[in-house]
Amino acid sequence: MTATDRSIELVNAAAQAAADRLAHDIIAYDVSDVLSITDAFLLASAPNDRQVKSIVDEIEERLNKELGAKPVRREGDREARWVLLDYVDIVVHVQHSEERVFYALERLWKDCPELPLPEDAVKTRGKAAEHAELTGAEASGPDGRPGGETGGELR
Repeated sequence: MTATDRSIELVNAAAQAAADRLAHDIIAYDVSDVLSITDAFLLASAPNDRQVKSIVDEIEERLNKELGAKPVRREGDREARWVLLDYVDIVVHVQHSEERVFYALERLWKDCPELPLPEDAVKTRGKAAEHAELTGAEASGPDGRPGGETGGELR
């Protein structure tokens, strides 16, 4: 089984909304073969809580306005370190960069096919490492090395 056309439409709209709000390292996985509860996961991150909230709000507004989709569940708003939007067909995870590195969801879903995303979303790959370099913050990837598994990109 593969992600439905509706799921792909939701993923693309959410990815574009996240990119428009300057999210980092946007990636989507087709998890339909391993999970029965959803078709796809979209992951994005931001370097601070305020930006996490901004990305989440933009995704929610865009999906509602353009596709008439509202999340059935929204979790993690209080601290804005990891906000989850559950649209049933897709689940969106917007994480603070530190949580993204710590929980390393990419490692959990690396065997699932990656979904193609809009060009603006693809261009966000490696932005967390770039941001950390510019601000002098420590940025390590899921494997513990600086910049992620591929030397600057999260895959």
